[in-house]
Amino acid sequence: MKYVFPNSAITINRNSPTTFGFNYVSSGGNNSSRKAYIIFAPRVIPDKFEINALMNFVGDGNQVFISALYIGDSLLSYLKIHTPIDSSVERDDALTVSVYNPVTYDSLSFSYPGFSFDTYVSSMDTQYTTILGRDGRGRPNFVKLGYKGGGAIYLHFAPLALSNFFLLHKENNAYYNSVFSNIPSTISEVKWDDYFRNGKPSEFSELEYILSIRALRWAFWLILLLFAMIYLFESKRRQKLIPILQPLKNSSLDFVQTIGRLYYQQKDNGNLVAKMITHFLDHVRVKYNLATSVLDNDFVDRLSYKSGYNKTELQELVQEVKNYQLNPFCSDDELITLNKKMEAFYKQA
Repeated sequence: MKYVFPNSAITINRNSPTTFGFNYVSSGGNNSSRKAYIIFAPRVIPDKFEINALMNFVGDGNQVFISALYIGDSLLSYLKIHTPIDSSVERDDALTVSVYNPVTYDSLSFSYPGFSFDTYVSSMDTQYTTILGRDGRGRPNFVKLGYKGGGAIYLHFAPLALSNFFLLHKENNAYYNSVFSNIPSTISEVKWDDYFRNGKPSEFSELEYILSIRALRWAFWLILLLFAMIYLFESKRRQKLIPILQPLKNSSLDFVQTIGRLYYQQKDNGNLVAKMITHFLDHVRVKYNLATSVLDNDFVDRLSYKSGYNKTELQELVQEVKNYQLNPFCSDDELITLNKKMEAFYKQA
């Protein structure tokens, strides 16, 4: 770091980026007071508060450089960057990387005979993201996201290319110089990270860790969905059959119908009509608590309201009852018609 940034103070950071809000103040456009935060770690998985702190740090015009085998999905999603979901790292038997010269933008290629342990960017927002380097297959593995005020985030997905194994092979140390030459050399302080490199201390949440990794997050929600489906289907299959309860039979109505058939067979229509009217009025008094001494329009309105029966049809039925009370004689067809109207009232009301 001292070789690349000779005019910068090199310090070691062992605290969470959330403390940066107390240590870093917006530089207001002064490049000489801006800082760089360098992170090398096997896994960099910041929580949502640390992501916000990093973005505020960058928003002040500072630089953040991250080189890791795995970078948390929460941070990548926030930056609209995606890596392959099938595997986090690849293990080719040789590592080949290339980097663009920040001045001429020429592509310089470097390699060494050893496991690669790298990954690449499968998709990104090209409006804000610049490709600075690629792997041996031409896929982006070193990108920059620039922000207003001069701040930037650099994501490097081949950390072994910055290790001694790689840099001491032939002239590969030029790769190190090219990578860090993208960061302004005028920064006042370089923070070397020991917070993520040694593992985040203390407060570890298993659920937060699972949800921070894309594959585990998918597996977690799929398992919950599977258990929910099993519960719903199994509870439905094992539910006891609900017995169907037959409604209580109206034995008094059966009795009236039997008596009615008896009178009908004897052709005593007048007597039968009188019995039918008596039963109808008794039914109204008992069930709806209405007086039946006066069968006027007010009676029809109240009975229709309480029974829910159609007012027009009820008006016709009550009128026929009044007519037969004055003159009980009726033909067989008229008797059958009156009976149907009363039956309809009993069933619907």
